Amino acid sequence: MPPDGSARVSRILNGLHRAVEQGATFFDTSDAYGYGYSERVIGQFVRENPDLSLQLSSKVGQIRGTAEHPYAGRHIHHQLEQTLENLYAEELHLYTLDNFDFGPGDRYLGNAIDSMRTLRDVRAIRAIGMRGPFTHYAASAAEWAAQAERFLYLFRLIKPDVVWTRFNAFTPAVSLEGQDLFTFTARHGVGLVLAAPLAHGVLAGRGAGGLASSAAASPRRRGLLPPLRDRVDEQLHVLRQHFGDAPGTLTRLALRSCLQRGDQCVVVVGFSSAEQVEENYSCLGEPLTAADLGVVDDVYADLRAHVQEAATHAPVKELQT
Repeated sequence: MPPDGSARVSRILNGLHRAVEQGATFFDTSDAYGYGYSERVIGQFVRENPDLSLQLSSKVGQIRGTAEHPYAGRHIHHQLEQTLENLYAEELHLYTLDNFDFGPGDRYLGNAIDSMRTLRDVRAIRAIGMRGPFTHYAASAAEWAAQAERFLYLFRLIKPDVVWTRFNAFTPAVSLEGQDLFTFTARHGVGLVLAAPLAHGVLAGRGAGGLASSAAASPRRRGLLPPLRDRVDEQLHVLRQHFGDAPGTLTRLALRSCLQRGDQCVVVVGFSSAEQVEENYSCLGEPLTAADLGVVDDVYADLRAHVQEAATHAPVKELQT
């Protein structure tokens, strides 16, 4: 039987407490996560712990409500007001434009840029974020290239302080002005928030040999076609052979491969329990050496290549991670 609402909230609050105890200070959410549910639970945590110094991040652009468009008129302002109320906060450290759709002919792009800059000027937000180039993992190389081109166009106009993006072994490498995302953002003095580093449990090995703390297979792993799932298991086995099969090893490698990409990177990891938060923090250990990072990069590059190969033979829904 699934937990009732109060049990679920209690479980999330316990996880947030454990994260803060382990040193977390940055909480990332969105008005679209449960239509404000995630924001409200974090707001309850903030309200119950007024002495904590937390950096709060949320997003706008997915919920239209009764507005003509998520970026039309004063809708961004209205959504921020509701977000601040939900989060029990007076300002956000980061507010991210979460959608590349600015209406027909980018009709609302100018309004969105002006709204975000005004909010930053009046200190309702401290930093403007925009989503990084992204489409479904199984997209073709041409689709990813189009996303990169669209991102560059918007990046030059929005001039964000931070880019929020999913990044893991299934995210294809995207070229931006001849550079990868990390070199590109560092050159422009822009921060990076890296989300989904574990690919929703797939890279933690959940359900692959029972070596992760969770006995159940990741739903995303079950969604992979058998050939790709087998390749994932093979490559994770390569990592186990090199680094050992102690609990948390694969999680450590996935998180470290993100954390060590650059000084401008922050990594956000979802959780389903306080125990999972504890596992994510306790397994980090010392930074990986350059040689060890090279081993991880080689494995992840192989997985990226096989995702792209599988994309030509499988329905998109069976490759989502």
